[in-house]
Amino acid sequence: MSDTGTPRNVTQKLIAEHLVEGELTPGAEIGVSIDQTLTQDATGTMVMLELEAMGLDRVQTELSAQYVDHNLLQTDQRNPDDHRFLESASRRFGLWFSPPGNGVSHPVHQERFGRPGATMLGSDSHTCAAGAIGMLAIGAGGLAVAAAMAGEPFHVQMPEVWGVRLSGELPEWVSAKDVILELLRRHDVKGGQGRVIEYYGPGLAGLSAMDRHVIANMGAELGATTTVFPADDEVRRYLTLEQRPQDFRPLEADDGATYDVHEEIDLGRLEPLVALPSSPGNVVGVREAAGAPIYQAYIGSSANPGLRDFAVPAMVVKGLRTDPSVSFDVNPTSRQMLENLGAMDLLMPLLHAGARLHQAGCNGCIGMGQAPATGMPSLRTTPRNFPGRSGTREDAVYLVSPETAVASALTGEITDPRDLPDRFGITYPRYRDPDPGDYIVNSQMLEPPLPLEEARRVELVRSDNIVPLPEFDALPDTLEVPVLLKVGDNVSTDEILPAGQRVLPYRSNIPKISEFCFEVLDETYHQRARETGDHAIVGGETYGQGSSREHAVIAPRYLGLRLVVAKSIARIHWQNLPNFGVLGLEFDDAADYDRIVQGSVLRIEDVIAQLRAGKDVTATVDDEPITLTHRLSERQVGMLARGGYINELADRR
Repeated sequence: MSDTGTPRNVTQKLIAEHLVEGELTPGAEIGVSIDQTLTQDATGTMVMLELEAMGLDRVQTELSAQYVDHNLLQTDQRNPDDHRFLESASRRFGLWFSPPGNGVSHPVHQERFGRPGATMLGSDSHTCAAGAIGMLAIGAGGLAVAAAMAGEPFHVQMPEVWGVRLSGELPEWVSAKDVILELLRRHDVKGGQGRVIEYYGPGLAGLSAMDRHVIANMGAELGATTTVFPADDEVRRYLTLEQRPQDFRPLEADDGATYDVHEEIDLGRLEPLVALPSSPGNVVGVREAAGAPIYQAYIGSSANPGLRDFAVPAMVVKGLRTDPSVSFDVNPTSRQMLENLGAMDLLMPLLHAGARLHQAGCNGCIGMGQAPATGMPSLRTTPRNFPGRSGTREDAVYLVSPETAVASALTGEITDPRDLPDRFGITYPRYRDPDPGDYIVNSQMLEPPLPLEEARRVELVRSDNIVPLPEFDALPDTLEVPVLLKVGDNVSTDEILPAGQRVLPYRSNIPKISEFCFEVLDETYHQRARETGDHAIVGGETYGQGSSREHAVIAPRYLGLRLVVAKSIARIHWQNLPNFGVLGLEFDDAADYDRIVQGSVLRIEDVIAQLRAGKDVTATVDDEPITLTHRLSERQVGMLARGGYINELADRR
């Protein structure tokens, strides 16, 4: 119960306990204190450079951890050089360090560090997965995470709380992935914008902590601020299994607590689902897509990282051989999980059946190897299937559960796993976690922070590929820029700045990585931007969805991007824009999108004054008036006036 006597849900409790600015009014900007941070190597190098630019001596959080999980391919020296830089920076600034091969950040953090009641900010959009154990865990751009590590509060618009009541029990061959795919089938990729999704109800009793991790992870694909589950007896059991019972704290909604938005899912009525190419929101029943021949069945990633997500497929294929035309890719999500799989005698059945076993990490999920054949369906338990994300430009990636992936691997075509009993005589495997005495806990790979005086003697290990951050100036009083690029709806950060083995090795080198900007949509953008200088980009709905990587703002800004105007801008990208001095506006009337063509000139006079005066901004398009709107707080307007968040922090220190 709150101090005012008003019953609160779990989200409201978590925010109220950490609120340092603002009020719990949906839509208003609030500031929350951050207990923990998570960074990974694709985004962490920028965070470390930002900490250096701030002159930080040591992180101010309860706990900060740096993981190396995305860029594991060592095709040349660039990735290993960055890994050495990250290790040295972790030692210098006081972070835990998880080296290459130890596992994906989200499940490893939940195993070793996550605790109910804590807040966490991560420079990865799937940081929200930690909501599985009663945390308020939010993905953000690296600069916001760096600021949190320096002791600054995290600012966000107070979300609505979307209560999703779960009832019933999952049927055989249906699992947690199908729960979140069902929400995406109902609401598409915009359904959670401006909301925290909070699950409750009797159906929770049948969902393990790692099942909840699957559901919380892909709340990001709904556009939600984050996802929250209560910390109940199942979370207590999980933390006890991980040998951390002392970190448990019960955290559940008060009796009589209410929600701003309501939903109900009867788990017993769910069926195996699949997200068709090329959006997580393009969801149908597996039987509607069944029969298409496949090239690849891929198990693993932060979206299905639990021991059961590998154990169930292993039990299904035991004694069988997957179809010889299928690449059956198994991607362990942590070293600890892989050790347990072996101890349970469930690793050899996968290998015997034809599995290609990869190292513990993100791997093909981020386009770092395991690219599928051109145009051939790739069934993956990953969270995203944006165009080209897999590393194949004309890819056909389908998002499925482990059950659907392994069923399709056996048959060589998209297959509803409920057909396995008739086709192979396979009964549904009933999985349970090992007893605590048989469960392997491996924390020895994690390197703890150094004592402060020893840390101060550490020098950052740099290579020529690690380049200081560019310096950006403030917005001019009058902004007059040509529209260099106009794009459609649902453009992801993978399309703004691709990931994959060609691009991500340059993550610490903004001048070089900028050469890849928008190449998926327009290969001429980089050269035209270099020739043009200051310019604008116009987008449709949900511009900038997907990954939190701030490179998708910094690199275009380096090339002269000053203004983004879209029908709507995804939350993390919208927050990243002013952090680096880029103005993000939205159409007051979506029909005005059609008035603008590539080459149109957008002009806004008295920019900062207009932003401070209200939410409407008067502009012209080719000398014709147009009304745009903004969601910026006074704090963010001040950042734009200084050229970004780093400049503001420098002014204050």
